[in-house]
This record gives sequence, C-alpha cells and structure tokens, in this order.
Amino acid sequence: MKNLILIFFVTLYGYTNAQEKISLDKCYELVRINYPLSKQNEALNSQLKLQNEIIGLDKLPKVSLNAQATYQSEVTQIPFSIPNATVEPLNKDQYRATLDVNQLIYNGGLLNAQSKLKEIQFKTQQQQIEVSLYQLKNIVNQYFFGILLLQEKNELLQSKMSLLIEKNKEVKTAVKFGAILPASEQVLEAEIIKIQQQINDLQFDKRKLLYHLEKLTATNFDENTILENSISLETTEALRPEFDFFNLQNQQLEASQIIVSKSNLPKLNAFIQGGYGNPALNMLNNSFEAFYVAGIRLNWTLFDWNKTKKEKEVLEISKQLIASEKETFQLNLNRQLQETDFEIQKINQQLKSDEEIIDLRQKIVKSSEAQMKNGVITTSEYLNEIDKLFESKNNQKSHQIQLQLTQANYQIIKGN
Repeated sequence: MKNLILIFFVTLYGYTNAQEKISLDKCYELVRINYPLSKQNEALNSQLKLQNEIIGLDKLPKVSLNAQATYQSEVTQIPFSIPNATVEPLNKDQYRATLDVNQLIYNGGLLNAQSKLKEIQFKTQQQQIEVSLYQLKNIVNQYFFGILLLQEKNELLQSKMSLLIEKNKEVKTAVKFGAILPASEQVLEAEIIKIQQQINDLQFDKRKLLYHLEKLTATNFDENTILENSISLETTEALRPEFDFFNLQNQQLEASQIIVSKSNLPKLNAFIQGGYGNPALNMLNNSFEAFYVAGIRLNWTLFDWNKTKKEKEVLEISKQLIASEKETFQLNLNRQLQETDFEIQKINQQLKSDEEIIDLRQKIVKSSEAQMKNGVITTSEYLNEIDKLFESKNNQKSHQIQLQLTQANYQIIKGN
C-alpha cells in the first residue's frame, strides 16, 4: 500500500510542477504566426513590388535594334529617260539596320489602372490567406478543448484516488481490529491501481493531442503543459474575413472594368529611328548611307466589333456570381449560428441536471460510507456508489468543456 501512495504523490508532483500554461488565444496567435501559409504574405509583398516595377518600366523609352537583308524580284525604276543623265538602277539585294526609340506620352491612364489592379489583387490574395488561417481556429478548438477535458478528467481521477487512499487507511485499521474482512482492503487497493491505469491512459491521450497542437502551431510544448481554462466570451463587433474577401473580389472586377474601358483610348508615342542601309531614305541613291526619322505616332481603336462591351458584360456576370456566393455564405452562417445557439441552450439545461444528480449522489455516498463502516454493505457496493458519483462529476465536466467549446465555435462562426 505504501507503494501505491508513493505512486500517487509522484504522479501528482509531476503533474503540478514544471508546468507550462497556455491559453486559447495564445494558440490562435501561434497558428497565425507560425503556420506555413502565413509566410506567403512576405512572398506576396515581393511579388507586388516586382509587378509595380514592371509596370513602371513601360513609362521608360523602349529601345530596339532591327536589321534586315532582303532580295526582291523587282525594284523601283524611273519610267522615262533623262537626257544627258544616267540613273543607276537600285540593287535587288537591299540592307538596313535601325535603332528605334519609342517614348510613351499618353495612354489614357492605362498604366495607373493596371497598377491599381495589381494592388487590389495583392490585397485579395492576402485576404484569402486570412480566410484560410481563420478557418484553422476550428481545428485549434478541437485540440485545445480535447486536452482541457483530459485535464479535468485527470483532476477527478486524482481526487477519487486521494479519497480511496484515505478510505483504505480507515479500512486497514478496521481490518486490524477485526471489524471488516481483509478482502475489503484488497478491493480498495485494486481500485486504486485501476485509477492509476486510467491516469496513465489520460497522459498518453493528452500527449497525442499535444503533438497535433504542436504541429499546427509549430511550437514545442512540454508534456506537462496546462491549458488555461479561462475562455473569454466577450462579444465584439467583427466580421468574418470572408466578407472582406468578397468585397475585394468585387473591387478587383471593377478595376478590371476600368482597364477594359481604357484599352481603346488614344495612345500617343514619340519615336526616333536612326539607321544605316542601302538604300537609305533617298531611294534613288544606290549606296550605303546613314539616316534618321523622328516623329509622333497616334494609335486609336475606333471600332473593335463590340469586344470591349462583351468583356464588360463578362465582368458584370462575375460580379453577380460573387454576390450570389456572398448571399449563400451569409445564409449558411445564420443557420450555423442558430444551430450552435440551440446547442448552447441544450448543454446549459444538462448542466442544471448535473448539479442535481451530483447532489443526490453525494448524499448516497455519505449514507453508503456509514453502512460500510457498520457492515451493512460490502466495500464493493460502496465503491459502486463512489463510481456513480464520479461518473456524474465526469459528465458535468464533459458538459462544461463541451459548453466552452460550443461557445468558442459560436464566436468563430460570428467572426469575433
């Protein structure tokens, strides 16, 4: 029996010392910081910076080198003769190399519109990451409250073991004086060993859930880590990140519509071309010469067969689809909130019954204890009542943790 008492206190000591405490909000924060998906924000920032630099390059002069050599079956000739003059015909093999410089002057604000679209796309991708990270809260809740329930069960088992150890001392004294049969002591010792087995099982189960929580948060926890049973139920004005995502998708489509509208506006460029070729600009000079041309070029699409109109219609349909998705999401959200609220009401009612059951079971145990001391019932019968009492307490703890889990899920569904 001394060994059993030693095992109990060693277990209790190991469970109450060198414990790391962690809250639910801390787990949320660790997931947000350490989950691999969150690291995409840095890559998106770099991507946006590069995209803006690329758009900015379109405002700089474009320099191109062109060269060609051709042979043609016929060349331009003067259809009449000039007296006392000889006009050498052009060569059928001709050569030209040019250096062209084009500078954008005006394009209807298309580049700025493209830059705005890239920025909104960046925000949309960031918000998509926020949505995915937010959805991980449900998984965190499952692990967190699963561990919390194991902690509560462990405390009940420790309390039950402590009670039985004390009762075993009393029974041992009674056996010594012949008031109770020796088998009573053995029944209690067997029950204490059984409880120790259950405590060990809980430790393994907790270690398994902690492992999953570690992988999710990318954080190493000690196996004696204690989760703080202090869940904040304060409600704040907040929205699910999905709603911001829907709004950004709409903004992205609107920015795309602006680009489509600007795609057919006039585009004005200045250009200069310098070259060397045979023939050059003087087509009658059959020799290699240098030349240059400078000017302004205007491009304006006056008719595109309603292509722009149809592209806008496609974007409008896309906006209607997003509106439909948003409406469906809101509808499902309201349904989930209602179902979760019903569940909270049900568990609260169960907890009221738990209080009544535990009160009655405690009275029964107290009466059974007196009957065991007087030899009216056996130790096994007494233990049966103890089991029923702690089963009722276990049900109460399970309902309490279930209530906290449901309330936490309610807050997540609502967007707090």
